[in-house]
Amino acid sequence: RDARCRCLWTICVLERVSSRVTRIDFYVVTDTDPEARLLVAARLTDKALGQSHRLFIHTNDKHHAEQLDDLLWAFKPASFVPHRCCSATTEDNQANEPVLIGWQQEPKYHDDVLINLTRTAPAFFSRFQRVIEIVTQDSEDLTALREAWRFYRDRGYPLTKYDL
Repeated sequence: RDARCRCLWTICVLERVSSRVTRIDFYVVTDTDPEARLLVAARLTDKALGQSHRLFIHTNDKHHAEQLDDLLWAFKPASFVPHRCCSATTEDNQANEPVLIGWQQEPKYHDDVLINLTRTAPAFFSRFQRVIEIVTQDSEDLTALREAWRFYRDRGYPLTKYDL
């Protein structure tokens, strides 16, 4: 029997669902600071990793990936989030990494959880079991993520919104 997790944010256990329909979860943050997206991404990554998920975090560019990389090393002193930044040219050992942070490339080995930190849906999103979009109250962010909501909805993906 398969169970569905309502949220990575709360204490829960997510069992794999036999259906391959990608679930899209929007986490709406009350903050306007762009750094809030990174902090929420780090917290969700830590939570999902604790539930044995494999994650690919899709960022805008190398600088954005490095910001998240630094945050994952330091955001929670009592825990460790094993991860690696990768680009299209660094493919060695990616299969063994539970968390990859990338930009401008499709991951070869991950298809469990995608945290999308860009403002558009990546072309490869549908290969994942779950996609997480993090929305702040920044006007550009809200506009882009409303478009993303419509994009996913119009294609029939199940959508869930969580207010943080």
